Amino acid sequence: MKRLRLLLILTGFGVFLLGGLWLGVTLQGLTNRARPPFTSATVLRQVQTLSQLVTVKYVMEKVVMYEDVKWYPGGENRVLMIAHGIVKAGVDLQRLESGDVRLSGSTVRVRLPRAQITDCYLDENQTQVVERTTGLLRAFDKNLEQTTRKIAVDDIQRAARYAGILKDADERARAQIKEFFQLAGYTVEFVEP
Repeated sequence: MKRLRLLLILTGFGVFLLGGLWLGVTLQGLTNRARPPFTSATVLRQVQTLSQLVTVKYVMEKVVMYEDVKWYPGGENRVLMIAHGIVKAGVDLQRLESGDVRLSGSTVRVRLPRAQITDCYLDENQTQVVERTTGLLRAFDKNLEQTTRKIAVDDIQRAARYAGILKDADERARAQIKEFFQLAGYTVEFVEP
């Protein structure tokens, strides 16, 4: 099995939002040096608009073999597949509640929800069935390949968890939220859940 390849991506929406926030802060600084009066509720609503912040994407390959063996000779159906999977993880900012974001002067204290896997699927263009065997005394099983795909997705998701995708997603989310608030002139402290 090939070694896991880790690709980190930032969502285009997040980059666009950070650029827009930076431009807004810059223009405000040119016209008015005073910071607008924000409240914790206002800050919470602004962060929640980011919705699901996908911060990490893992691309993984796994060889999966699924056998459906019957007790009689020649009763084996088998699929051997090279599965090319994509796993994405991030933080769902819609789960933030009123006590999770507190504004105190120029400091924002944030309690982020735990990172979670947001999507896991096979890249059909790169996933391939290497071998398909139908036993001599068996009928063709049209669901065998679909079952193998489901097993591959579960295995890839489990491998991503084991490789640390949730830890990486949490670290990236914290970095993006910190940058988001620093552009607005705030310091950020993270409170553990």
